[in-house]
Amino acid sequence: MPKHYTLAQLDEAADLLCKGGVLAYPTEAVFGLGCDPHNQTAFERIFTLKQRPSNQGVLLIAADFAQIEHYVDMAKVPPGVLAQVRASWPGPFTWVFPRSTEVPDWVTGAHSGIALRVSGHAPTVAVCRAFGGALVSTSANLHGKPPARDLATLAHYFGEALDGIVDAPLGGATQPSTIRDALTGAFIRS
Repeated sequence: MPKHYTLAQLDEAADLLCKGGVLAYPTEAVFGLGCDPHNQTAFERIFTLKQRPSNQGVLLIAADFAQIEHYVDMAKVPPGVLAQVRASWPGPFTWVFPRSTEVPDWVTGAHSGIALRVSGHAPTVAVCRAFGGALVSTSANLHGKPPARDLATLAHYFGEALDGIVDAPLGGATQPSTIRDALTGAFIRS
C-alpha cells in the first residue's frame, strides 16, 4: 500500500523521491505523478504505471525559477520573452523552452524543448522545496482516462503500485495548466 504523507511529513516524501520512488501529489487542478527527473528508472515506472508511450515527454514543476533555470538554454531566450514568462509565474502556466544540456533525454521524449512550470499551489511548492528541485509532473491517470482529482480515483487507477501519496487538497483550477511555446507564444494546450 502506498505511504500517505501529510504536509508535515514532506521530508519523508522527499526522501522517497531521492530513493527513486514515484509519488502522487496534488497540483492546481489534478493529482500529478512525480519523480526525480534525473532518475530514469523512476521515470520509466511512471510511464509503465500510466500505460503511456514514453515518446510523449512530460513537464517539470518547480517551487521557483531557480529550480528550473538550469534546464533552459538561456542563450536562446530573449530577455523580453523571459520577463513575460516570469510574470505569469507562479501559476498554472506551463511554458516550453529551448532545453539545456542538463535536461535528460527521457524527460522530453520526442520533443526538442522542455516544458516547465513554477507552481503557485502551496502543497506542490512544498513538495518541490522539500525535494530541493524540480519534479517530473504528469497527470495521475491511465493513458486516455480523466486525471485523478481524489484519492479514490488514484486508488482505482494505481492500486498498490504507487510508492507514496501526498494527502493534501488540490488547488481551485478546473483544467490542467495552459501550455505555450515560450519563444512564439503559440498555445500548445489552452
